[in-house]
Amino acid sequence: FFSRLSFAPLAWLAHLFSSSSAPMALNISTELGVIRLRLRPDAAPETASYISRAAAAGAYDGTSFYRSDFVIQCGLHGSGKPNPLGVDLKVNETALHQRVSNARGTAAVAHWDVPDCGNTEFFINLGANSHLDAAYGGYCVFACVEDDASFAVVDQIAEAVKQRSKVAIQSITVS
Repeated sequence: FFSRLSFAPLAWLAHLFSSSSAPMALNISTELGVIRLRLRPDAAPETASYISRAAAAGAYDGTSFYRSDFVIQCGLHGSGKPNPLGVDLKVNETALHQRVSNARGTAAVAHWDVPDCGNTEFFINLGANSHLDAAYGGYCVFACVEDDASFAVVDQIAEAVKQRSKVAIQSITVS
């Protein structure tokens, strides 16, 4: 009899209450509008936490999106600001949890050609970039664009960066 009982509803309820205090989104306020990124702790819990903590510490305030080719990229590169966390990411979570492909609207950590060297740099994919799933150990997806209004801002930033080399980020808040 007990082998047929399912405790799945109780597990779901416990998960609901245990994760309610975890950050679920990043709100990137730019000069062209707001991008809302939904965090993916199921795919990259350490990475989502790291980027959230950097944002909460003001790392991205006053920086910019400065790259626009197949992604738009932002972070501390060229800003002269130190990393407020004082440490880089220790692990590339690309293959450790639920794998999420670098599809249009996903956000992933940028890194050199060494997989475990990510930091505050991240990008938002402008199209399907599945080649990034395995290149140099993979580029770890930690969030995705949440809504159509945010996609419109992403596309505006991509065009503006091509025209004038950067788009200012006023702040990134965590909610």
